Amino acid sequence: MKINEWGKPHRWLASTLAGMLMGFAFPHTGSLFPLAFIAWVPLLLVEHQISNKRYRWRKVFAHAYWTFFLYNFIATWWISYASIGGAAMAILANAAVMATAFQLYHFAKKYLGKKEGHLGLIILWLGFEYTHFHWELSWPWLNLGNYFANVPALVQWYDTTGILGGSLWILTVNLLLYRICYRVWGNKETIHAQGFRLIALALVLIIPTSISLVKFYKTPEKGKTLSVQVLQPNVDPYTEKFRWNMETQVNRLIELSAENGGDTCDLVLAPETVLPYEFYEEDLQRTSFYARLYNEVRENKQHWYLGASTRRFFEEPNSPASRAYSDGPGYWESYNSSLVIGPEGPSNFIHKSKLVLGVERVPFIGLLPFLDKFALDMDGTSGTLGIEGEPRVLEQPKAFAPVVCYESVYGEWVAEQCKKGAELICVITNDGWWNNTPGHRQHFDFSRLRAIETGRWVARSANTGISGFINPKGEAVAQSQYDEMKALSTEVVLSKKESFYIKHGDVLGRTAAFVAVFLLLYALRKKFKRLYGDPGKKEIKKK
Repeated sequence: MKINEWGKPHRWLASTLAGMLMGFAFPHTGSLFPLAFIAWVPLLLVEHQISNKRYRWRKVFAHAYWTFFLYNFIATWWISYASIGGAAMAILANAAVMATAFQLYHFAKKYLGKKEGHLGLIILWLGFEYTHFHWELSWPWLNLGNYFANVPALVQWYDTTGILGGSLWILTVNLLLYRICYRVWGNKETIHAQGFRLIALALVLIIPTSISLVKFYKTPEKGKTLSVQVLQPNVDPYTEKFRWNMETQVNRLIELSAENGGDTCDLVLAPETVLPYEFYEEDLQRTSFYARLYNEVRENKQHWYLGASTRRFFEEPNSPASRAYSDGPGYWESYNSSLVIGPEGPSNFIHKSKLVLGVERVPFIGLLPFLDKFALDMDGTSGTLGIEGEPRVLEQPKAFAPVVCYESVYGEWVAEQCKKGAELICVITNDGWWNNTPGHRQHFDFSRLRAIETGRWVARSANTGISGFINPKGEAVAQSQYDEMKALSTEVVLSKKESFYIKHGDVLGRTAAFVAVFLLLYALRKKFKRLYGDPGKKEIKKK
């Protein structure tokens, strides 16, 4: 049957197939990454058939929404372990955003032509993924370049392009396959007639892979080292974390570190919000746990990097996260913070800036403050948290990038920390919310991509989930298992070398987002000319 003869059941079958292929290609929900190179073909054929039949645009959106709903559900269903409502919000909303981006491709193709529209798909999708890092509904977990998170040997060139290079690769291969499938299946051409397209397809697959493998097997550079230990205390965030006082939790960390040779390490990492009860930052040295931890680091001449829930006082509102005291003047803000405690005392607090949507941040709260009451209650704090205005670096014992949880998904943010001098990336997180599901494994593997992009070692401490070390090639040198108490130590190599991605950031994404605006404006102009004619030509006729 020719594609143009498809009926409604065929279209729904194809869009279902596309969503399933996308989902099962994603890391740890199938990890069948080769499927990513064919997953878009069924959806593109559906769009082609709807376009040729001149059906209403709503049909394209409906099929695209179903495809991306399946993709989001298969790849991120595990969010429901933390919150069923949060999972529904993430899956339904993100599917709608993705379907809208695909709908814009259909619009551009309709008014600019097929060839221009196919190029427009690449530009518009890369522009969408770049925007998805930076707007109020930011959720870049499912950006296409993340498909290769657990096969780092194939994408060593991310040190130039970032993950959007992987998105470009996937879209290009899918478009070439779509053109071949349509001509063979739709136009009944022979496979021999597709020689040029088949050669182009082979080159697009082979060249990036070859470049990556050459870089992957290159001998790593040597440099100064730092002895680092990561702790995984394995505290259940639902039943234990807020039952124990902070002295008990600090003692548990110290014992775990000492039992595994931590007293000989220069830097020890403890997880995100390992100090879970909020305290005012200026009161740190007066807290009951501080003296115990400070005596430990001073005696061993080491530094501890750890997470905490903190608060600050302001006389006037500082940001949309500021809240007025009910029993007196002034305002306060809560933070998901991290700091270093060493022999010289504590460092400044650094606040997590890339916040989890719906839990730590409510979108559009600056415009609609009443939405803050709908925030999900997790990790002891409900409502929008305060953030840092820009990426920052901690300097003790060596300059490193302090990356808290969800921030490790944002490559350009981490690259900016490295540009400011970070020689090592330290990720602290709490991945225990999702139980033993694909979530914590996906999160760990995204840190592999940060290592490749920046050419830095990554040390990762998770409350539970996966703690470990990743070298600049994205290889996991050592790692823990889920639901175990563990301490791991190794010598990491420090680096000041700047990759292209560190120096210039997400050039591919910025360029695509910029061009996408003009592409859509030009398509709009074409639409208005088609509807109302060319005003310039009408004026000439009158004269």
